[in-house]
Amino acid sequence: LERIAARAPLVIEGYRVRLEERIRKALEDYQITLDPSDLLREVSLFTERSDISEEVVRLRSHLEQFAGFVQSPESCGRKLEFLTQEMFREANTIGSKANDVEIAREVIQIKTALERIREMIQNIE
Repeated sequence: LERIAARAPLVIEGYRVRLEERIRKALEDYQITLDPSDLLREVSLFTERSDISEEVVRLRSHLEQFAGFVQSPESCGRKLEFLTQEMFREANTIGSKANDVEIAREVIQIKTALERIREMIQNIE
């Protein structure tokens, strides 16, 4: 999760650079002028669509809750099952919003670990 959080800003910067290159090439090929505010607007829209910060915060919160439930002396199988389901949702959202191969790989690792956890929880119940 920490690697995903660290990589997210790099994805946006990479998009900006690639977009700038494509636009520059198109401008040269077709002799079109571009207002810098148009580029900024496009990068801003991409940033909005691919912002995973809320999902990262929620996933961290779920992990903290999960650890608390595991350490609790009371029965918490259903709570753990529910939290695991919520963590899957957050991981899926991160994967679909991120638009980055490295983040996608990390999401696969997270989902694999969550699937193992889900199996363990079912064995507990």
